[in-house]
Amino acid sequence: MGQLIKAKDIIEKKYGKKGTESREKFRDEAFSYYFGEIIKTRRKELKLSQNDLAKMIGKKRPYISRVENGEDIRISNFVLIANALNLSIDLTAK
Repeated sequence: MGQLIKAKDIIEKKYGKKGTESREKFRDEAFSYYFGEIIKTRRKELKLSQNDLAKMIGKKRPYISRVENGEDIRISNFVLIANALNLSIDLTAK
């Protein structure tokens, strides 16, 4: 039987150890992708188009597309989108 491969080892090999610049960039991009997927899924649950959501928050449709594709998003805009989609944001201390 083969040796188990851990996701942690694969990530370290490809993006470096925790704390390195390449690993932090990967982490940031992964979070942006994750948040984009949450927003897209919720928008679709509410049967809203990207254009509908954009109008609700005073933005243009291409902006919503970029957010859903995991591009960087400002916290203020993230809060606007979350509120429009009736999502809550919880911040907790580490």
